[in-house]
Amino acid sequence: MKNIAIFASGNGSNAQKIIDHFKGNDQVSVKFILCNKPGAGVFNIAEKEGIPSVLINREDFYKSDNYVVLLKEAGIDLVVLAGFLWKVPANLIEAFPNRIINIHPALLPKYGGKGMYGHFVHEAVVAAREQESGITIHYVNEHYDEGAPILQEKCVLSENDTPEDVARKVQALEHQWFPIIVERLLTTL
Repeated sequence: MKNIAIFASGNGSNAQKIIDHFKGNDQVSVKFILCNKPGAGVFNIAEKEGIPSVLINREDFYKSDNYVVLLKEAGIDLVVLAGFLWKVPANLIEAFPNRIINIHPALLPKYGGKGMYGHFVHEAVVAAREQESGITIHYVNEHYDEGAPILQEKCVLSENDTPEDVARKVQALEHQWFPIIVERLLTTL
């Protein structure tokens, strides 16, 4: 049995796609959903799916080993950041080397780093008149969006695309590829 912990900060559409992907799979379990934002939609998903959820306390997250202990005691094999906006602390990265992954809504290294998430990314892509965008799934290290890439997938943009159009195209790629990559990585652990 392989165990996943999903970290999210928002509505949880990628978390839902991962949960759906593994429904009926007796070899993979989503053990926890952890979120740093009270009232985020991902808590509704956790409740609906019967998955324990945890509201992350910022001080504990950055100044203690409480979350490392929680994940280790649960036998977590892979930590999946699905729209999680906080920087992951060094103690968590050290406890799960090459076992924390993130999805970014752009073709890194472009449009990455602190403050580059969601609509900010898509607005920057449109402002730069990019002809393509996409997703990057990557390992997490101590720097925002600088971990080794696992997969990049592209989508073609038109000159008339709005940031909302780009968001829809990119989210379609996220929903298609993130569960597949999670499953592939779990088979190597």
